[in-house]
Amino acid sequence: MKYILLISFLMSLSCLNRSRSNEILKTTKCNESLIAVLDTIWETEQRPIRLRDSLMRLYGTESELVKEQQVVFEQNHVINERKVKKILDKYGWPNKELIGERGSLTISNVIQHSENETREKYLPLMRRAVKEKKLEPSLLARAEDRIATENGELQIYGGQMKFYPETKSFNVWPVFDPENLDKRRAEIGLEPIAEFLKTRFDFEWNLEEQIKRTEDFERKRKE
Repeated sequence: MKYILLISFLMSLSCLNRSRSNEILKTTKCNESLIAVLDTIWETEQRPIRLRDSLMRLYGTESELVKEQQVVFEQNHVINERKVKKILDKYGWPNKELIGERGSLTISNVIQHSENETREKYLPLMRRAVKEKKLEPSLLARAEDRIATENGELQIYGGQMKFYPETKSFNVWPVFDPENLDKRRAEIGLEPIAEFLKTRFDFEWNLEEQIKRTEDFERKRKE
């Protein structure tokens, strides 16, 4: 009788181990599939943007080559946005342990490139992801600034640029309280605004100019 019980116990243990192994294998395959999808999204989303921006520096914003890459980006983005929405609606914001830093950045970039309605829809999820250490605060700040600019409001962290047709040049979208901008950026781990703008856009930050632009912006809003 003892032997029968022992054999039954060992068989049950073996079945349990097989079940656990199958579950781990299934989860691993699911994670690998998710990473593969995100890798494709990253490449198809970012490649035309990089090429477009390089061509813009060489030939200007009105170049046909620039416009061609913008069309490629827009076509790819429609597909990528659909994939990202499906991931977020099914899983929530994935852990960085599953998709890595670039996976999280990929999802954030697609949301950033979407319409404001989409950004606002997923903003609560992004805020929760930051609290749960799934998303870097800087990516949330970028989304919040983009939403603010699209809504015609002052941005908080200064990361959003705009092309102004009247001057045919880019400039920072007006910022709330420019004097304390670097303090706010430092609080979430961002570099000083002058360093960021120089590196990212080759743009020179002028505090006095930006203070005046913010004052003009607020005055016009009140008119």
